[in-house]
Amino acid sequence: MPPDIPNLSARLWHALLQADKAAAAPLIDDGAVFVHMGATLDKTQELDAIGSLIQLKKLDVEEQSVRLIGTTAILLKKIRLTAVVNGETVTNPFVVTETWVQQDTVWRLAAMVYTRIIY
Repeated sequence: MPPDIPNLSARLWHALLQADKAAAAPLIDDGAVFVHMGATLDKTQELDAIGSLIQLKKLDVEEQSVRLIGTTAILLKKIRLTAVVNGETVTNPFVVTETWVQQDTVWRLAAMVYTRIIY
């Protein structure tokens, strides 16, 4: 049976929006990488930034699709993300590429890449 990657992703995003690092951490592999518009962060740096450098406020998912390749799942998610960055509220459209890997029977996020798009 294929994994429910959209549900795992929704759980992760919910934790990030709540700045709930304890709920987010088990869903993320220790070797994960996060690629943003201006920075590349590891798991610890990403979790430290959530709620401090950036406060996520709202996530609107416009569409998503999953491709399963062996023990790797690639989720493409077109979103509008509202956040407070440097004290300013901003809303940006992104395609987020989430790469999930299966380790034994557990799926964890291995990479998240934000690509800003222009409508």
